[in-house]
Amino acid sequence: MESDTYSFQTGVKHTFTTVDYVLFGSILCVSASIGLFYAIKDRNRQTTREFLMAGGDMNPLPVSLSLLASFMSAITLLGVPAEMYNYTTMYFWIGLAYLFVAFGAAHVFIPIFYRLRVTSAYEVGARSANVTRAFQGRYSVSL
Repeated sequence: MESDTYSFQTGVKHTFTTVDYVLFGSILCVSASIGLFYAIKDRNRQTTREFLMAGGDMNPLPVSLSLLASFMSAITLLGVPAEMYNYTTMYFWIGLAYLFVAFGAAHVFIPIFYRLRVTSAYEVGARSANVTRAFQGRYSVSL
């Protein structure tokens, strides 16, 4: 069994088997099929905003899965088990705090963004920067 693992000394390495290629290919096909389905279904979207916001009528499940995928990076998936191993259950408190932060963001920031009709915090920053510049321009002349 020990000879089956990769080693820098021996140069033995594992490669994909047929089952691995089939699973990898099927996942790619499912992802491509979802993309093609929505590309054909929504081909009559007129504006970029309608395209990016899905017309504002998207099912919450794909939206939540997309948010989860954007929060869970590859570094997180690789690093969390190592953190748990090194620091035991202390990492649990970070996860607990993360739940409170997510709950707060969902009930504080998301409704504000929704009422402002913006899609990201960057748009809020751009709007406030434009207001600040206009304010500075108006009152710097009079001084």
